[in-house]
Amino acid sequence: MKFNITTRSKRLLADTLTPVSIFLRIREQFPLSVILESADYHAMHNSFSYIACDPIASFILDNDEITQTFPDGSTEKFRLASRKEAVNALQTFASRYQPSESEHSFISNGLFGHITYDSVEYFEDIEIQEKSQETAIPQILYRVYRYVIAVNHFKDELFMFEHAYAKEGEESKFKEDGLDTLEFYVKNPKRTSSNFSKKGEEQTNINDADMVKIIEKCIKHCLRGDVFQIVPSRRFSQEFTGDDFNVYRALRSINPSPYLFYFDGGDYHIFGSSPEKQIFIKDGQAEIHPIAGTFRRTGDDAKDAELARQLHADPKESAEHVMLVDLARNDLSRSSDHVQVDIFKEVQFYSHVIHLVSKVTGHMTKGTNPLQLVADTFPAGTLSGSPKHMAMSLINEMEPTNRSIYGGAIGFMDFKGNFNHAIAIRTFLSKNNTLFFQAGMGVVAKSVIETEMAEIHLKLGALRKAIEMAGQI
Repeated sequence: MKFNITTRSKRLLADTLTPVSIFLRIREQFPLSVILESADYHAMHNSFSYIACDPIASFILDNDEITQTFPDGSTEKFRLASRKEAVNALQTFASRYQPSESEHSFISNGLFGHITYDSVEYFEDIEIQEKSQETAIPQILYRVYRYVIAVNHFKDELFMFEHAYAKEGEESKFKEDGLDTLEFYVKNPKRTSSNFSKKGEEQTNINDADMVKIIEKCIKHCLRGDVFQIVPSRRFSQEFTGDDFNVYRALRSINPSPYLFYFDGGDYHIFGSSPEKQIFIKDGQAEIHPIAGTFRRTGDDAKDAELARQLHADPKESAEHVMLVDLARNDLSRSSDHVQVDIFKEVQFYSHVIHLVSKVTGHMTKGTNPLQLVADTFPAGTLSGSPKHMAMSLINEMEPTNRSIYGGAIGFMDFKGNFNHAIAIRTFLSKNNTLFFQAGMGVVAKSVIETEMAEIHLKLGALRKAIEMAGQI
């Protein structure tokens, strides 16, 4: 069963509008909406923010069972005969939609959603611990939407797209006054959200003493040669009352990043400010941007510049970075040709930290399912370690709770398999009025325990600050 898609659109000036104010209004009218933004504007590149609302189809894979809903209201449920069939199942779902050719180079339609860390069970021969009840969400979830709003910050304009879906041979029908109603909401945005406040004290799944023991174990595994590097993590949680969207608003202000997102999953929300791509695939070209190597910012530009030079020259941080660049090359090589490192060890500055970043690219081998390349490179080596399989197995033994969305991916893919997702780091999972947030550290044989312990708190600095700031909005 395939669905032909007919699209109509309208262009508006956006010089008096912001994606956040529009989303505040849209989410009241359309539950399960999503906003994707970027603070990484380079001329026309990455100059768009996107809001998708009114879902009409979905793909959910959880505990080996797939549930698919379609625009005509029908539903299909089936269990995977083999977990390795998951990649083809998602690609088959995406290929059921036949969009009309678009003259736009930006997003006008597609699938928006997420892949949790434990979804690696569908891509590799590995078992991940059972879900933790407090953070349990579907492992893979994507939605197709009726409306997509694309805001061009470079030109102060926006495009509203309405999509009508019809089975082959049937006539597409748009929703009566659909685009006009959407335009009313866009032109009359909401300026405020409900209050937010913390409740009780921050909690953690691993106390300091136990975290030190985990790091010691990781160092021993590195010294024995079981792994070259491993990335254990630690989870924190904070109960709250009110509107968690205020935390997103604070976070995007405190820590502007290439990937900003807020995804309404229904009984859970995922939102964050991620600096790192999971993988970007467009027209057969794939790229990964490994981030490894972290120093704390001081707030003084001259001191930060000197710290950046020290970070670039630091033997431990450089060794860690080289390992993960090599891992990205190896992962891409599984389904790609002409793999190369385009940028190596570039220093990038964020609100609380300085990172080392590289860019690794490859061209997909002819006939490769793009989602197979996603599977080959999931999860990112910067969230697991090297060799990846052994590192994940050790992490699974040492960490007391399932990672859920942490270390997974969130973003957009089109119906042809072009793919652009962020790694879910610097990210909150909000469920049952509790915020869960997590960070890891890259442990190698020469790691210093105190430094690794501090790295987690450096990475979570912006998130904790956002929680405090949200209570003042």
